[in-house]
Amino acid sequence: MSTTTTGGRNSPPAPLQALVRHFIDLRDGTHAGEVTRHGKEAAFEQAVRLLDAPARQVLAEFDQHLLLGTGRLTATGTRRDLHGGSFAAWRLSWPRQRETGIAPITFTAHYGATFHHPHLRGATLGEWPLNVADADQAVELVPVLRAIAAADLHNLVFQRDWRIVPALHPQP
Repeated sequence: MSTTTTGGRNSPPAPLQALVRHFIDLRDGTHAGEVTRHGKEAAFEQAVRLLDAPARQVLAEFDQHLLLGTGRLTATGTRRDLHGGSFAAWRLSWPRQRETGIAPITFTAHYGATFHHPHLRGATLGEWPLNVADADQAVELVPVLRAIAAADLHNLVFQRDWRIVPALHPQP
């Protein structure tokens, strides 16, 4: 596994660190250091504010390079859902997509009323394109592979619980 060295110590890549923080929240019953629903909602609102610029950046890149500037980006900000939870969505739609009636490219941050902590999803998350013709193209997929592995492990924890992750158990 690729690691970074910080102060003479090997650290896992940032996405793995984020996943460990997520599992520790499950283990400890917290989110972002918060225990109460009110505190967790405040942390969610802060996360939405922090995510706004990167979400807009990525969607603008897709609009520029793939939709050739025809896209329309919309963002909801934090809203309440019909079940008492919260969500925020960033959507990139374009004429051809709207004409065919399919979903726009979407990032949704959501914190369900019965959830322990918030999550992030896409409109159709589940499949990534695989078009690799050389070693450089394969290396370019490292961030995608990390995202897929993190999503898989997260979903496996959701199917059982955080105890399936050895890194979360105290070492003797």
